[in-house]
Amino acid sequence: MAVPATHQPRAGLVVIQPLKRKRCSACLRGPLSLLVLEEGAPRCLDCADLGHLVFLPRGDTALTRRSREESGLSAVVVRFNRRKSRYERQGVLVEEEALARAEVRCLADAEARRRRRARDARRRAVEDARFAEAFAAEIRRLFPGCPAGRARGIAGHASVRGSGRVGRSAAGRALSEGAVISAVVASVRHVDTPYDLLLMSGVPRHEARRRIRPAVETVLRGWREEGADAAG
Repeated sequence: MAVPATHQPRAGLVVIQPLKRKRCSACLRGPLSLLVLEEGAPRCLDCADLGHLVFLPRGDTALTRRSREESGLSAVVVRFNRRKSRYERQGVLVEEEALARAEVRCLADAEARRRRRARDARRRAVEDARFAEAFAAEIRRLFPGCPAGRARGIAGHASVRGSGRVGRSAAGRALSEGAVISAVVASVRHVDTPYDLLLMSGVPRHEARRRIRPAVETVLRGWREEGADAAG
């Protein structure tokens, strides 16, 4: 039965990965990949009664912690770093059954995290869809003549989560008029004018914007006036 973590000795056992070839001072087996120093003499794991343990490399903090919690006997594995002049932890030795139980616990946590991520993704998708609909509705309010499909396309592009676009800014999330207009202007600039061709031909961005500004204003004015005419 596993010894609770609170009952394990505070100091713990230490096993060394030697830098030089060593032999066990008891059974003379060697070279040793792992050894225990007993009164300054190297002992192999079998002679130190640790041969039944398995090595778990460092890297997975949760698995290491749980393996030691589950293991009645464990040891820290260290190796000397000459450059830093100190011993550094390489992993732990634990009972094989304890490692298996710890892996089951970690897998259960991983599955729980996967399900939570899936739930969060579904929730964000619903939130994003609602936000894009609200953004599109605001576009249609400001530009009644903007085709419904175009408004949805502008809203979807501007409000992509993590894109850094205007729809994800604080003003965009608040559906401020300035942010909505900026998204519409950006779409018109790229879709309804030769702006991209000017950039590709080497025209500086500010000059390209100056050249296409009348075309952008014409489209925006048309979208506003079409809605006003329909209302009249």
